[in-house]
Amino acid sequence: MLAAVLALGLAACGDKPAPAPAPKAATPAPKAEAPAPKAEAPVPGNTLKKIADTGVVKVGHRDASIPFSYLDDKQQPIGYGVDICLKIVDAIKANLKMPNLKVEFVPVTSQTRIPILTGGNIDLECGSTTNSIERQKQVAFAPTYFVTGTKIVVKKSSGIKGYDDLKGKTVVFTQGTTNERAMKAYNDEKKLGINFIPSKDHAESFLAVETGRAVAFPMDDILLYSLKASAKNPDDFVVLGEFLSDDPYAIMLRKDDPEFKKLVDDAVSGLYKSGEIDKIYTKWFQSKIPPKGINLGFPMSDGLKAAVKNPNDTGVGACGKMKC
Repeated sequence: MLAAVLALGLAACGDKPAPAPAPKAATPAPKAEAPAPKAEAPVPGNTLKKIADTGVVKVGHRDASIPFSYLDDKQQPIGYGVDICLKIVDAIKANLKMPNLKVEFVPVTSQTRIPILTGGNIDLECGSTTNSIERQKQVAFAPTYFVTGTKIVVKKSSGIKGYDDLKGKTVVFTQGTTNERAMKAYNDEKKLGINFIPSKDHAESFLAVETGRAVAFPMDDILLYSLKASAKNPDDFVVLGEFLSDDPYAIMLRKDDPEFKKLVDDAVSGLYKSGEIDKIYTKWFQSKIPPKGINLGFPMSDGLKAAVKNPNDTGVGACGKMKC
């Protein structure tokens, strides 16, 4: 399937991200990640006013969700999701008639991305976030821009051939992901008695498998292939299993802001209708990407083709194909 991708600290929701072309918008170095904000969320419907008043649009990014949102060798955010977000920024500039609008990149994790967004510290979250029905209670989503699903990565030497082989073994998960919920639901349904250990990010989760602290790591398959490719010895690992979940990725924004939601939706849908999404996709999934110049060789799936043909923001259940 996939060829491979680079290493950034080691790995990639990822779920699961050679010099890159400079983003069109100003890209100051990312700031140190802020804790979940204590401030109250902005008044609904005021995102464009907030951006106009401050002259800054704040974009949340991941550090290792390859190739969606990650840091290059100069510690600048790049990726498929980042490129799409910057197209949305272009639409914001046009709407506000502010061509010199600044972009401030803010690092987020699986755990902090929602509170940082709802707290007003970012205006868009551009990573590898699954649009779930549960999350829709807190945030809104742009049209789906990638479709993946939960699988596991294990060492070839482990002898594990499928999910049921995890019975009584230790499995690591990245906190705050839909993959955690799907794997735990499968464990409960099959009564496997898995010992789960948490980690703060995908790099740490993969490292747990690499060092033997855990035998498996459930995550979106595209991110697992990226992590595998980033390893010192990629051939030591294998991604396996049927999808435990179907995970549509989408850019997050705040709820109850119809004016901003329409602008974002129109910008993403415009990329689909014009065919520009094909160029962006080819750049990140079928070409050499920084910093190691590895080509994932991952063609656009039928699921994504359908989402491009009929843009939508339909969410999925929190536990994937399992019952919560």
